[in-house]
Amino acid sequence: MSKEENLPDSQSRTDHDRLFKELLSTFFEEFMALFFPDAYEAIDFEHTSFLSEELFTDILKGEKRRVDLLVETRLRGEESLIIIHVEPQSYEQTSFHDRMFIYFSRLYEKYRRRILPIAIFSYDKVKEEPDTLHISFPFFNVMTFQFLKVELRRKNWRDYIQQDNPIAAALLSKMGYTPEERVEVKKEFLRMLVRLEQDPARMTLLTGFFETYLQLSEEEEQHLRMELQKLDPDEEGRIMELTTSWHEKGRREGKQEGRQDGKREAVHVLLQAKFGDAAKALHEDIQKLTKDEHIDELLLKVTIAPSLQEVKDFIQDKVPKQTKDKRLQ
Repeated sequence: MSKEENLPDSQSRTDHDRLFKELLSTFFEEFMALFFPDAYEAIDFEHTSFLSEELFTDILKGEKRRVDLLVETRLRGEESLIIIHVEPQSYEQTSFHDRMFIYFSRLYEKYRRRILPIAIFSYDKVKEEPDTLHISFPFFNVMTFQFLKVELRRKNWRDYIQQDNPIAAALLSKMGYTPEERVEVKKEFLRMLVRLEQDPARMTLLTGFFETYLQLSEEEEQHLRMELQKLDPDEEGRIMELTTSWHEKGRREGKQEGRQDGKREAVHVLLQAKFGDAAKALHEDIQKLTKDEHIDELLLKVTIAPSLQEVKDFIQDKVPKQTKDKRLQ
């Protein structure tokens, strides 16, 4: 999605961008398998690499826009490289298909390769987005540009709960469900996590993504606990043992300190997975965060942060001045 820096909610949009980018870059193969099986069968995933973001300037509007996810790969049985461009879009934009064409044109100008454009629409309104741009005259068709698309709110979440696919699990939170189904969606998400058996860092990423977009109220959490008790005892027990899900750990312990410990544990696991041993220097400073909202924000920040420095800057801003460690100066 684009970064429109002159808009007041640009930071929120940037966070959506980074959160989706982290999810898709971690589970790119699973994403293609879930939504585009024909393309998945054709792609050689053994030769896949992620390219750096491309920054374009809209000359007419004077806005800077950034292409989020670029994947360089090849098709099975072919030597030539192709580019897959994935663009998450979290808000309505009437000219979005025009923007996809502009991105396509700029990318083709730079790489001179076949480009597969894909858009993911994640805003809450249910509508059909145009995926085609025509340029023609009564006497001649100049061009027809088309891109693949995923419209999440038009997807019925029940159609995906039997998929052993981490992308399906995370994106349940953005699919089409009624307010009355929120508890059931969360229950099925937890059941999927148990079946997926991901490593702690990936489990944390999936949980952090899901709960960013679907967070239950205390009453709904009580309802969820009752629903979990109706499951097979072994399955219920495995769900309760998802220690990397800070939300579930905090709920079980039932105390503020326990909730915070569970969230901090998830932060440490994800930091180690993303940034390696360099992240260990932040351990003591993370323990100094005492407000629930700051720890919640930190978990999301670690999930979407492109660099360890950005995490350091966040902690430096939140830790009380009298307890700041010299390492963050």
